[in-house]
Amino acid sequence: MTDSVIEVRDLRKEYGGHAAVDGISFDIRRGETFALLGPNGAGKSTTIEILEGYRHRTSGEVRVLGVDPQRGGLDWKARLGIVLQSTGEAGSFTVRELLTEFAGYYPAPREVDEVIAAVGLEQKQRTRASRLSGGQQRRLDVALGIIGHPELLFLDEPTTGFDPEARRQFWGLIRTLKAEGTSILLTTHYLDEAAQLGDRAAVIVGGRIAAIGAIDEIGGEDARTPMVRWIDSTGARREERTSSPGALVAELQRTHGEPDALEIVRPTLEDIYLDLIRRHDAAAASLPLTTASATAEEPA
Repeated sequence: MTDSVIEVRDLRKEYGGHAAVDGISFDIRRGETFALLGPNGAGKSTTIEILEGYRHRTSGEVRVLGVDPQRGGLDWKARLGIVLQSTGEAGSFTVRELLTEFAGYYPAPREVDEVIAAVGLEQKQRTRASRLSGGQQRRLDVALGIIGHPELLFLDEPTTGFDPEARRQFWGLIRTLKAEGTSILLTTHYLDEAAQLGDRAAVIVGGRIAAIGAIDEIGGEDARTPMVRWIDSTGARREERTSSPGALVAELQRTHGEPDALEIVRPTLEDIYLDLIRRHDAAAASLPLTTASATAEEPA
């Protein structure tokens, strides 16, 4: 048994001569939660659809649970759980009816009552899907994704429409699934969600991986170096990156007295992510027009 549930090598997907995914490589280890981050049009959705077997690649090698997704059969698909951004499930069925129906598609599903409780829909289990609120519908989407007791769970923007309390309840569910051994691939625009749930992350920009690593290491040491900011004696705004902010502050105090408006900023995952996006945008803006046009957004 391999230690990786997903293996991607030099994956490329072209549309009309433009690369939506441009030679990316990464692994996802068994039992980990891996966050795939990036702006709209960066290549996330295309990558996910290739991994799920819904879209064919132009070139490269992909293995998901040891199988090429382009050749995955029903037995392979039964080992996956997929929560799409929107599902459009038939609204004429109740929550319980839908989950009971879906449970019948899998060889070893979870108990319907267990799943309903896990997503907090006990009070809505007899309600038709069409009458659920947006957040409740999203909980139903998640329930349908986990009913088959998947080895690998794809979560595409899972908490869209959740209020803050519902998001935290959902995070608890994901931690429970992880503790049970479920491997999870998460895409989200909530950087705090990726930081809370992810073991590792990759940032994809313009079809390429801009950074990959453990959540608390992504972007490299330089990106995580604290920034000390202050106003000097002339009134000028100053800032300096340093791995020893305490020593810098002590030196400023010794030579100039207490600095005005002193602050020490330790970069968050969101700070690092936004910096990576800015750097990509700046590099793209400097390209000739014919080259920059190749960074057009991926198809929906």
